Amino acid sequence: MTGKLYGIGVGPGDPELLTLKALRLIKESDVIAVPGKIPQETVAYKIVEGIYPELWKKELLGIHMPMTKDAKVLKESREEGVRRLCGKLEEGKVIAFLTLGDPTIYSTYSYLHMGVKKMGYSVEIVSGVPSFCAAAARMNSGIAEGAQQLHIIPASYETKMALELPGTKILMKAGQRISDIKEQLKGCAAEICMVENCGMDGEHIYHGIEQMPETAGYYTLVIVKERL
Repeated sequence: MTGKLYGIGVGPGDPELLTLKALRLIKESDVIAVPGKIPQETVAYKIVEGIYPELWKKELLGIHMPMTKDAKVLKESREEGVRRLCGKLEEGKVIAFLTLGDPTIYSTYSYLHMGVKKMGYSVEIVSGVPSFCAAAARMNSGIAEGAQQLHIIPASYETKMALELPGTKILMKAGQRISDIKEQLKGCAAEICMVENCGMDGEHIYHGIEQMPETAGYYTLVIVKERL
């Protein structure tokens, strides 16, 4: 009998945002998999550990997912990850793969999920709180109202045309390009807020491009909200 893979969203950083379903499945799982070579050093692991200190007692599986746009390296790492996960599933083990935010939004886990599913194994996604929802909550503000459109944009790619879209724009993982984004936002008649490390140590909230720094960490997003 083969096992089952759960892709579990652990939220953006605050352990208390972990869902009851996520915590239950983590406790019931045989193996805890995370995106990183050393599980205990990953952000996803530390988030869950903050609410479930006994996590270290589980069998841990680190899946290396390099941060690169090199297609060959990505393909090889994903295939290796799928192979290792399938090996545990063949042993009949239930795996909880921990991933930041929600597994359906720009998550590296999605490639592993599709690969394992293609191999014929049982898989299931468990939603987590998306970082931009948590960031808006930290700002005590809504993201979109009435007929406003909402656009989720991967900020590590070109953003200039996307910023011309109507409604609210969420720029995900904006840290590496924050200087360019600030330049593109100059003169923009919108409410602009940047949140760095939402729910984590070192959280910072900046209102307006004047407050935004020239450099920022990986876990940074920018909310550009059209004024009604």
